[in-house]
Amino acid sequence: MSNTLTPPNGDIFHHFVSTPLDALLAEHASVNPEDKVLALFHLCVAEVPAYRRFLEARGISPAEMTSYPAFRELPLMHKANYMQAYALPERCLGGTLRGSDRVAVSSGSTGQPTFWPRSALHELDIALRFEQVFSDSFRAHERSTLAVVCFALGNWVGGLYTTSCCWHLARKGYPLMVATPGNNKAEIFRVVRELAPHFEQTVLLGYPPFIKDVIDAGAAEGINWASYSPKMVFAGEVFSEEWRSLMGQRIGSVSPCQDSASLYGTADGGVLGNETPLSIAIRRWLADHPEAARSLFGESRLPTLVQYDPASRFFEMHEGTLVVSGENSVPLVRYHIADKGGVLRYDELWDFLREHGVQSLSELGLNKDFEPRNLPFVYVFGRADFTVSYYGANIYPENVTVGLEQPEIMAWATGKFVLETQETKDGDIYLHIAVELLPGIEPEAMMAPVIAGSIRAQLLRLNSEFAHYTPAEQQLPRITLRTFADPEYFPVGVKHRYTRK
Repeated sequence: MSNTLTPPNGDIFHHFVSTPLDALLAEHASVNPEDKVLALFHLCVAEVPAYRRFLEARGISPAEMTSYPAFRELPLMHKANYMQAYALPERCLGGTLRGSDRVAVSSGSTGQPTFWPRSALHELDIALRFEQVFSDSFRAHERSTLAVVCFALGNWVGGLYTTSCCWHLARKGYPLMVATPGNNKAEIFRVVRELAPHFEQTVLLGYPPFIKDVIDAGAAEGINWASYSPKMVFAGEVFSEEWRSLMGQRIGSVSPCQDSASLYGTADGGVLGNETPLSIAIRRWLADHPEAARSLFGESRLPTLVQYDPASRFFEMHEGTLVVSGENSVPLVRYHIADKGGVLRYDELWDFLREHGVQSLSELGLNKDFEPRNLPFVYVFGRADFTVSYYGANIYPENVTVGLEQPEIMAWATGKFVLETQETKDGDIYLHIAVELLPGIEPEAMMAPVIAGSIRAQLLRLNSEFAHYTPAEQQLPRITLRTFADPEYFPVGVKHRYTRK
């Protein structure tokens, strides 16, 4: 089989906009993913100076890497041993930034951003994930559609990446208009009121808690969401099927598997997979059958479940976490993205469902004439490190520590805390931090506001994602003051964990 997807005439943009979705996916299906990822390795050896040095430092001879089993023995790259160890141009194809025409930024634990250059050509694989959602779920090739980008704009990966991919679909001929109010609710409402009545459907794209804020605040201001046939595209957060149902009720949705979709994406790799009507239907069935879900995933919590294209992004598992390879301006070869999760073949998941009594699509709540995509699945619990995801921003314990290390606060607190997100009974997400007080210190009403303000100030100073992704009214954490050695949060004799999922 061929191991390249580049059209013979080299006109990649023309090929994308002139080739129907089914034909593009069929081309990808004709590629052997193992051959393609091995070819990516050899491309990096030839074209990426940092990767050659990375291999040389570990005594690896590229000439010996001639098979997929050999590829599986290559060292994992991650931010510390690769992205932060080599200069940015050396990590790019050709050893230069000249092949890149745009850049995305992600925050680090110290506030030092990581820059991810990319080119418009590398966006087309990602645009294909958006096309799957807009076509298979929303039928946007048949319906005039207003896409409202509610991610933060600027260099942050969500906003402009989403906008650009939606523009590619419009260029392809989808009757699609893209509006970019960003995460400004007043602008979103103005766009919706003015433009949505002129389209058959309106798609809101953003982080789940922010989209909920938009829906709730808009309804309070008199927006009749159901009249605009709204759809929702999410990214950055794991949410429950109960939450999806709640959101569906608030927008008047009657098709939970077709009216929303979540994207699994990262700043470094782009969109790695997307929910499909099939993956949502399976997840909703698993939500109603927790024993089956525990048997499948090995945990009592439900991960995000998406389908992915192995000819675009190639997944492996490493000690219960995910490793991905894919071509970008900064190519990823066995890149450890630190997300806890796993992969399932299409037939493997269907075998599991049949063993548990599901014999047809209709038993999953899908129409009998629905034609699912024969693509593998990846499931994601979230970061395996100690971050907490909030409005799509990675919140690091190190940022919170700085907020507590102020003289006034250190006179009250030990420095130990537990960072988590919690949900109100109305489904609203908030940032909660339990803080341990020093021995002999009793909680006083004035302490919590001072601690909350200090932590917010440091998060805004150190974490650029938090500053740009999180609405101002949601930035102040809720503080719970706990006495020393509180058994629920700070038990004695147990290794302390600064985050709770």
